[in-house]
Amino acid sequence: MIENYEDFNDQQVKILSRYVTNTTSNIFCLRNLPEVIKGALFSRYSRSGLGLRSLLLKDFILSEETAFNAIVGMALKSDEDEDVEDQIMATKKAQNFYDRILDGYGDDSIGELGGAHLALENVSMLAAKVIENCRIGGSPLEKSTRYIYFDQKVDGEYLFYREPILMTSAYRDLYVQTCNKLFDTYSSLIPQLTEVMEKKFPKEQDISNVAYTAAIRAKVLDALRSLLPSSSLTNMGLFGNGRFFETLIQKLNSHNLVEMQEVGKKSFQELSKVIPSFVRRGEASHRYQQAYTQYAEQLSAELKTVASECTENIPSMRSPGVRLISYDTEGPRKVAAAMLFAESQSGLMELQEYCRSVTEDQLGRILDAGCSLRENRRHKSPRALEHAWFTFEIVADFGIYRDLQRHRILTQERQLLTCDFGYYVPKEIRDTEMEKAYCEALDEAKKAYDQIAPELPEEAQYIVPMGYNIHWYFHLNLRALQWLCELRSAAAGHSSYRYIAQELSKQVIQISPQFERFFKFVDYDGYELGRLGQEIRIVEKMKARQENG
Repeated sequence: MIENYEDFNDQQVKILSRYVTNTTSNIFCLRNLPEVIKGALFSRYSRSGLGLRSLLLKDFILSEETAFNAIVGMALKSDEDEDVEDQIMATKKAQNFYDRILDGYGDDSIGELGGAHLALENVSMLAAKVIENCRIGGSPLEKSTRYIYFDQKVDGEYLFYREPILMTSAYRDLYVQTCNKLFDTYSSLIPQLTEVMEKKFPKEQDISNVAYTAAIRAKVLDALRSLLPSSSLTNMGLFGNGRFFETLIQKLNSHNLVEMQEVGKKSFQELSKVIPSFVRRGEASHRYQQAYTQYAEQLSAELKTVASECTENIPSMRSPGVRLISYDTEGPRKVAAAMLFAESQSGLMELQEYCRSVTEDQLGRILDAGCSLRENRRHKSPRALEHAWFTFEIVADFGIYRDLQRHRILTQERQLLTCDFGYYVPKEIRDTEMEKAYCEALDEAKKAYDQIAPELPEEAQYIVPMGYNIHWYFHLNLRALQWLCELRSAAAGHSSYRYIAQELSKQVIQISPQFERFFKFVDYDGYELGRLGQEIRIVEKMKARQENG
């Protein structure tokens, strides 16, 4: 292997060392460079005979047009605030140059060559779900309802989104009072349920206080999160590439709800300070944004019209549960054919015909070859599993949807949040004194929702507690389903979504027994204090680090 074919003098090596991890190896990383420069550099790289380091020197560091020094901030100033402002101004000044590079390649994938970390604080849980709907190219991390208490107050008020239209409507007081009631109930039940859980699961002598307390807290908050309205404020950390952010902003700008539009506007403003060339088409006045907004509005209106004409007398799945509504009956044989393809010289069509003709035992031998060596769920199965697909329809509480919706390699769509499908009562509070207060709070939320929804159906979603059931579907392939079921059935998971994950795999195995071998790390057991084992492992790791520190 050729390690290096570039020859740099000492001065060039000194300069490059600041921006690359290695000046001699043929494999190295970029560092200390803004995203706009990295993206533009990689764009040029694909159509240049120069190595990346030579290209960085010639076309960026030594080029006045790029404003490289000012953007990167090589010349440190005593006034750091002024230095930041200078870098922003330099970025804007040089933006035309970077826009020309990015536009010149005519490929939207260029937008994936730069990225940014965006923090979104005090957004509603409803907004978090809209943001996480944009799955490809972005990685979200949301404030946990399992580890964080959501009953804090600021200036004497609970933290929930005051939706502007609701707050200027005749429903203002009803909305605020209902949300306050939900938070009051949530807060008052925390110490009560904690006491019950501690009595039911007393700490064993060999369990640390830290692990035990964390497990009890998770158990309590997992149960009581059902009281939190979707207006509850949360925080998100979001990393994504430029293409992801541009698409996200365009969708947020075109959304019907005010909060989404505001999040889109602010996200564009902040991302324009770090990756302006990647998100410029998300500006409200940009022709791409205007065209997209018009398209989104017309599409929504057209689909609503058609749906109202066609679906009035079509019944709905009402009861909570999972149902497998469609699948490819030839899935097992298509998966087997795809497994043989990469290790043969045969045609895929011919392999599929062959697999249709083999016995069940022969088919099983082929499928076993693709899964028998897996030792844990992190051993990813071959892509051949993507040849089998399934569509599930689910009615379950919004809390479950929040957890399962984040899986990126699937197609999913939900209906509006409503109080029409009933709500979930956690088993931890059933047949206890707490059940009355819990149910009263959720019943009051439904009364409020029923008053608001006829006039403001989308805004009314903010008052719906997480315990109410939502109606959605999943369409995904076997490989994605395997990952979801094995991950979400783990002992440390929430008991409700563990049930959904178990049920998804059971229904597939029922119609395709040949696929059971691919779900061998699905955990079908029930756990009373499932988080305890995970918390013990966390404490043990911390102790080990301290001892080795």
